[in-house]
Amino acid sequence: MIFSIYKKEIAGYFNAWTGYLVIGLFLLLNGLLNWIFPDTSIITQGYASLDPFFSLTPYLLLLLVPAITMRSLAGERTDGTLEWLQTRPVSTGALILGKFFGSLTIFFLAILPTLIYVYSLYNLALPAGNVDLGGMMGSYLGLLLFAAGFVAAGLFASALCKQVIPAFLVAVTLCLILYSGFGDLSGLMAPGKWAETIRMMGMSYHFEVLARGVLDSRSLLYFLSVICLFLLMAHRILLARRLPQRQVRSLGFQVLSVIIALFAINYASNKWFARLDLTQDQRYTLSPISKQSLKALPGDVEVTVFLEGSLPPNFQRLRTATHDLLSDFQSHARGHLRYHFLNPLSGNEQQRETNRITLAERHLDPVNLSVRKPDGSLHQQLVYPYAVLSNGNEEQVVHLLQGQQGESPETTLNQAIENLEYAFISALRKMGRAEQGKPIIGFTEDHGELNDAELQDAIYTLSLNYQVGRIDLQAIDFDGLDRLDALVIARPTQSFSEAVKYKLDYFMMRGGNLIVSLDQLNGSLDSLRGSADATQLLLSRELNLDDLLFTYGVRFNYDVIADLHCLQIPLQPGTGGQLSAQYSQLQFMPWPLHPLIVPVSEHPIVKNLGSIMTTYIGSLDTIAVQGITKNIVLYSSPFARSLQPPVAVSLALAQDLPDPADFRSPPKAVAVLLEGSFSSAFRNRMPPEGIAGASTLPDKGNPARLFAISDGDVFRNQQNPGDGSVYPLGWDRYTNQQYANKTLLLNLLDYMTDDPAVIALRNKEIKLRLLDRLRLGEQQTRWQLFNVAVPIACLLLAGWLQYGIRRRRYARMHRPNPN
Repeated sequence: MIFSIYKKEIAGYFNAWTGYLVIGLFLLLNGLLNWIFPDTSIITQGYASLDPFFSLTPYLLLLLVPAITMRSLAGERTDGTLEWLQTRPVSTGALILGKFFGSLTIFFLAILPTLIYVYSLYNLALPAGNVDLGGMMGSYLGLLLFAAGFVAAGLFASALCKQVIPAFLVAVTLCLILYSGFGDLSGLMAPGKWAETIRMMGMSYHFEVLARGVLDSRSLLYFLSVICLFLLMAHRILLARRLPQRQVRSLGFQVLSVIIALFAINYASNKWFARLDLTQDQRYTLSPISKQSLKALPGDVEVTVFLEGSLPPNFQRLRTATHDLLSDFQSHARGHLRYHFLNPLSGNEQQRETNRITLAERHLDPVNLSVRKPDGSLHQQLVYPYAVLSNGNEEQVVHLLQGQQGESPETTLNQAIENLEYAFISALRKMGRAEQGKPIIGFTEDHGELNDAELQDAIYTLSLNYQVGRIDLQAIDFDGLDRLDALVIARPTQSFSEAVKYKLDYFMMRGGNLIVSLDQLNGSLDSLRGSADATQLLLSRELNLDDLLFTYGVRFNYDVIADLHCLQIPLQPGTGGQLSAQYSQLQFMPWPLHPLIVPVSEHPIVKNLGSIMTTYIGSLDTIAVQGITKNIVLYSSPFARSLQPPVAVSLALAQDLPDPADFRSPPKAVAVLLEGSFSSAFRNRMPPEGIAGASTLPDKGNPARLFAISDGDVFRNQQNPGDGSVYPLGWDRYTNQQYANKTLLLNLLDYMTDDPAVIALRNKEIKLRLLDRLRLGEQQTRWQLFNVAVPIACLLLAGWLQYGIRRRRYARMHRPNPN
């Protein structure tokens, strides 16, 4: 009998033209919103994704589903057929289920023509076919489940009311409360556990999960609970009209018991759940190290994200990705993580100014964007792409916008999305480590290394998450070396004694982490300042580290690289082009001895890293050492050559237009990461003089890491020559550009002092799926008309076929019998 009711429900809806009119209006609005109106158009968004469609459709369903269900039971009662159905051998349960599946099928048929959108995106993607079909199909499945909840609520409203119009209005109100009412109520409450619990009682929270293409057991259970609850209440209402008052009370207690049971089951499901990520690149699947870090949070963490408000489409995508990630984090944090989004540019002028000053004190400066409006005009917009994590005692700032300079805005934003999981997990782990004791980082001194002013920004930045200080290798004892987690040797200029080298070897044999940045030649741009024809003779430095590093597997070559991909320096116009720090009447010229290193390696330390500013960088070679793995992480460009000492350089190198053919060569290695159990440089040797109480070092040490880069100034911050103030590490005061030197240092120490699986999160890849702008420019109107008209044409064709079939059937029934 369920099947009979099911067929009757579908036939009754489509036998009247009003059914086609409602679905046609739904398809027309979807077509206009998703393909025509610029503020919500998929074309305006620029991505081969149906995210705008799944964001807007729930609001259209607030009208479509009640229009489908309003006649299901209220219409039967108005027509007087409900009592007739209840006198037939049809159980009330079969009647409800037949009506439910019939209405759900009508919705399915209404949404089916929108698959035309998938076909369009498949053809408009760059390249064609660059769409996430798995994620789209998962989102459609989530939309069907979401609509099933609305259908059940609509049937309850139809059972509750005696007339069709009240049933429609009650259903719209009920669906609106289910979808956004709980979320709006939680927004009025202070952020906390209760606010989050109330938000999770709404359908919007769970639909956001399913609409991403993720089948989450908690959301599936939630929608099944909503469906069962409203179908049960509709069933009990129909029964209550035929039962005495005493039995009606028992039905009420039954419904109340079911509500309590469903609430308890859904609450328990938050502790034991499973997820199936249907997206092709598994973008919503957290790594094991992330889940482990979230479960191990020692206390409550509050996350405030300032990326909010009216954002450009690509930044809106970054905001959505941040929201989705934090929502997934919250699921695994066992109630210890909460998040909310704030718009610092909202409110009156005084409030905005107060917010600006407060954020500036935290060194959170806005990004100024040039945003193109739909009419083609440009306007400036400030955006704060930051998140602040706080546990009450400490704060961590997460820079959401991290990507390579020089890339397109879409590529940069996509790289930022790929780095989100690493950025947040790294910050959370640093907050946890602060309570257990921060790792200790030492910068060596007394060998002519970079001074405190030149390392000021590096030390300050690291001190936020590490214990950082200067280390005198001649004075430190072995107990002091044992306490160090990492040691940085930054541009020494004086020779290392055998006793100091022994201590370095001891540090490596105990499993230490060593960062070495060396200049094998004495190059410096400052020596050319003041005279147009000044010349500097580049000579070799004797640091006495070659044998030690050669044992570990790396050799610093005595050369300097001249690279056509380089920084520019200011020169005074004239015959000689005198170098100057003054900014009046300057001409910027490329200086090949200051190469810009663009990372091309996929190693997580440098993946998606911007260009790195270097000065007088040399090349290096690696030596095969048993048990040591090597990763060359930085190379020069293919347009570089080596200059061997002694070599004289002058500013003419910047003025003379070079021939690219003279510079073309294979890229040269400039930085390498070595990992494993290193051999001791002092094996089978007695400790040198000056080492007291030391035993012979082992032939093989504990697993350790060595990062070597052939530029001593890569971690040096520039200074203002006028007042001596310090610029941020990686900032070039001549061109006013920020390079990735600071990020390189932070990534290195994250890799060396934390679980390598954390920084491996930087290897996460999310495929960039863009629309073909060139094709859209030529065929935009055609595709817009196609996506608006074809779904409606399919509906009209289905109606015409159904009308023809009905006409032939009834004509056959009324045809006179020849017998």
